[in-house]
Amino acid sequence: MADDLFTQAGDRVAASTAPLAVRMRPRTVDEVVGQDHLLASGAPLRRLVEGGDAPASVILWGPPGTGKTTLAYLVAQATDRRFVELSAVTAGVKDLRAVIDQARRDLGVGGRETVLFVDEVHRFSKTQQDALLPAVENRWVTLVAATTENPHFAVIAPLLSRSLLLTLRPLDEEAVGVLLERAVTDPRGLGGDPPVAPGALAQLVRLAAGDARFGLTALEAAVGSARARGSAGVEVEDVERAVDRAAVRYDRDGDQHYDVTSALIKSIRGSDVDAALHYLARMVEAGEDPRFVARRLVILAAEDVGLADPTALPLAVAAYQAVQLVGLPEGRIPLAEAVIHLALAPKSNAAYLAIDAAVADLRAGRTGPVPAQLRDAHYPGAKAVGHGQGYRYAHDHPHGVVEQQYAPDALVGRDYFVPTGHGAERELAERLARLRRIVRGVRDTPR
Repeated sequence: MADDLFTQAGDRVAASTAPLAVRMRPRTVDEVVGQDHLLASGAPLRRLVEGGDAPASVILWGPPGTGKTTLAYLVAQATDRRFVELSAVTAGVKDLRAVIDQARRDLGVGGRETVLFVDEVHRFSKTQQDALLPAVENRWVTLVAATTENPHFAVIAPLLSRSLLLTLRPLDEEAVGVLLERAVTDPRGLGGDPPVAPGALAQLVRLAAGDARFGLTALEAAVGSARARGSAGVEVEDVERAVDRAAVRYDRDGDQHYDVTSALIKSIRGSDVDAALHYLARMVEAGEDPRFVARRLVILAAEDVGLADPTALPLAVAAYQAVQLVGLPEGRIPLAEAVIHLALAPKSNAAYLAIDAAVADLRAGRTGPVPAQLRDAHYPGAKAVGHGQGYRYAHDHPHGVVEQQYAPDALVGRDYFVPTGHGAERELAERLARLRRIVRGVRDTPR
């Protein structure tokens, strides 16, 4: 399964029948976008690409479509190295040994170096990764391994220690835009024919979600859609038809971001589960950061549901953690569960009002010293100044509650928490009234 692709790379890239993403693969390191931290002057990867003295083998870790394969090709082009590509999905130990044996022969006979590119190296078993060790350690090959998984878990420690680990950053919208605009105008790409409307290009950038390969593939499909309907240019409707997804009018940095977020929160607060799910879908489909949505749900659970449903906040936090673990698209499911639960839950902002009332009193100067019986009495000399004297231990009394002053003098009798009659707070209201009577020493008035 090993192919010497280097000798064919130029012809394949130039071929008009090649996919757009292949034709637009950067030919030089200066055409690479979005990875400046790895390609700055003097950086190890740049030195490796330019054929200078640098660590011989690297592991490229990053999301799909960020340039891992491109960088591998650029490394191969340095000093006319032979380039061999293996996919960890299909290759086995036999394939690895065949490549390594050929690389040793080439190195011994003509001194020609071999770049071995292993895509999705995390799919190699431990045995397969072990087979790479002698070749990497003796520099029979220059290994360039690509992975989307955390290599600290997916790559064996001996191989990791013999390679330079380089982390590729997700492409931002500006970087993807640069690549798509280049594909539209460059003769290797569309060469300006057909032209692409700005709205269509912006939609492609949003849909790419940081994956340059997907963006270029979607652009190529949109061109096919435009030509099929006899259009002179690519419009938003061609993008929608090509990727089977309607354009979502949503600007993550503008009014739509704030308006849709506001609508989501207000729909949940208003207990309209269907409207809330609509706005959630708009945010997810438009590429909103799911962690932002989850954080808003955590805040809403505490502020608008509160203790009317004590399970709301833990569920919202669990949704946030789930999104952190699985990301999108699967993360939309725990987000939807949280939205549904919060929308259907009884609502109370009593906890929110309670803490704000306490803060307002504090800022207004309504404070005072901690009552002497509550002060710390564990250090020598505390009792001599009256600390802890008269403290009544609640567990020594019936029901675990005892009459005692806890608040500073200036705040005795001040009520902050005023529960509603909604959901679980109905029972809390009854319990709170009994507790306040006992703690404050209020006797029930005889009938």
